[in-house]
Amino acid sequence: MANRLFISKMLRHLIIAGFGVLMLYPVLWLVVSSFKPNSLIFSDPGLWPKELTLRNYTQGWKGLQGTSFGVFFKNSAVISVLAVLGNIVTCSLAAFAFARLEFRLKKLWFALMLVTIMLPYHVTLVPQYIMYNKFEWINTFFPLIVPKWLAHDSFFILLMVQFIRGLPRELDESATIDGCGQGQIYSRIILPLLVPALITTAIFTFIWTWDDFFSQMIYLNKVNLFTVQLGIRSMFDPSGESDWGALLSMSVLSLIPIVTIFFSFQRHFLDGISTTGLK
Repeated sequence: MANRLFISKMLRHLIIAGFGVLMLYPVLWLVVSSFKPNSLIFSDPGLWPKELTLRNYTQGWKGLQGTSFGVFFKNSAVISVLAVLGNIVTCSLAAFAFARLEFRLKKLWFALMLVTIMLPYHVTLVPQYIMYNKFEWINTFFPLIVPKWLAHDSFFILLMVQFIRGLPRELDESATIDGCGQGQIYSRIILPLLVPALITTAIFTFIWTWDDFFSQMIYLNKVNLFTVQLGIRSMFDPSGESDWGALLSMSVLSLIPIVTIFFSFQRHFLDGISTTGLK
């Protein structure tokens, strides 16, 4: 009986490992192919290259039209970091208001906030573009950053509201007896306990902003304002001959910040997901 259980577990682990290898194969191929000469990328699809070269990385880092890829990384970093800070500050404030404060039409405003989660991005794209164009924000980072500082992402507000609702109200009452106002309750009581949800918000915001392509393509047209995603896309020329080696090498570099952020805060990220709404 023990042998059967052992064999059954081994089979399950082998099947899971097999699926894991299949899922990782495209990423492994991307990394390996970034070191191959252009002539071998598609003619030699294996994971063991016959020839290695660093030319793809040096060539790709030169960028476009005299603008190096380092500028694209800097632009993506600025947009992503400011978006993370904006979501952490404003979404936590909005969540605190919905979860702890009492005001007129609170349920109506909360329902309207939930409705915005269901709206496809393309529904609001045209009116937003018209508005930003009147503000003269086209070809600036403002359309990508300012909404994050106005509690634009309702998903994260809902995430934090559920987390805060799970915190005992006795903490608020004790702080009020000690003379704390609502601002101090938020900053001294709620915010420190909200750290797992804040880290979850930060990780998701960073990944979604760093990987965003559509909105960046709409609002950024100048090469010196390009982000990593726009830079990689510009290296692909469907009407001519693309430098696939440089394109793949820059794609590999674009994954490094996301992978680093995720694995650095993986434990906190899992804590935030598992405890949201359950405390």
